[in-house]
Amino acid sequence: MSFVRTVLGDIPPDQLGACYAHEHVIIDQSFTTHIAPDFLLAEVAVGAVELRQFHADGGRAMIDSMPCDSGRNVLKLAELSRASGVHLVCPTGLHLAKYYDGGHWSHRYTEDELAALFVADITDGVDANDYGGPLVRRTGHRAGVIKVASERTFAAREERIFAAAAAAHRRTGCPILTHTEQGELALEQIALLQRLGVDLRHVCLSHTDRKPDAGYHREVLASGVRVEYDSAFRWRAGEGNPTFDLLLTLLPEFPDQIMLGMDAARRGYWRCYGGAPGLSFLLTEFSSRLRAAGVSAKMLQRVFVTTPAATFSFSSRSTWLSFP
Repeated sequence: MSFVRTVLGDIPPDQLGACYAHEHVIIDQSFTTHIAPDFLLAEVAVGAVELRQFHADGGRAMIDSMPCDSGRNVLKLAELSRASGVHLVCPTGLHLAKYYDGGHWSHRYTEDELAALFVADITDGVDANDYGGPLVRRTGHRAGVIKVASERTFAAREERIFAAAAAAHRRTGCPILTHTEQGELALEQIALLQRLGVDLRHVCLSHTDRKPDAGYHREVLASGVRVEYDSAFRWRAGEGNPTFDLLLTLLPEFPDQIMLGMDAARRGYWRCYGGAPGLSFLLTEFSSRLRAAGVSAKMLQRVFVTTPAATFSFSSRSTWLSFP
């Protein structure tokens, strides 16, 4: 039987509810916050205020996307989930090289060593020390998604990390969430993951709307992969809203492959930190605009509920079985 692995345990996919497919709800002190201080999202009590409002506005789940040793804190994620009532999925995997110092272990570990770390997060429990070393202390909270990322070209580090993620996926059935840089390299990511034996029905490519070319998106979606759009609130005055336009154009053609998120990795986007538009934006203002443009409640249910539940459930092709 399929399941979604949340930070507080496995749940049936139909219990996930309205879900944002790419978020950053905890970013602890790390090299990431050293180079980008506005990324610091470390206060559970403050974040819980925002997530409780998200829950009040109909939200039920978020896929966190801050992977190994870049500000991930699984204990805070679990605490935040309990405090807010929002299902949170904790990632394993690795981010772009720029979020780690030059001597980081991700630059030198082999594909097999990386895959072993990812699998252990998924099956045994995420390290309380976030692989910051030297000790590893497994918690009772397991990872439910593998996050990987590429720049506009594949470097050797990224190819090795993608291969390790694919190996972990094949062994566990865990879904994969990727970062595309401004929507670039989506087709190359798809080709690589497909070649590595990954079930594309359980792969979500993030930020693809930042390259708002409908023809490009049709080519991406024709592969069967899922995508996540998160620029609905980012377009500047005079640019229109290409995210909105892509949804109106592509949802009728690919109703079960498109999801939304905020990718709200900065304090300046959270109301609880004095920013805007707040994490409820997609459920409130943006959904209202989509409905006014003719997007049905059934279609929005697919975007927020059924597509995330199917994408972020563990692949049934795997021999992996859920813990009781």
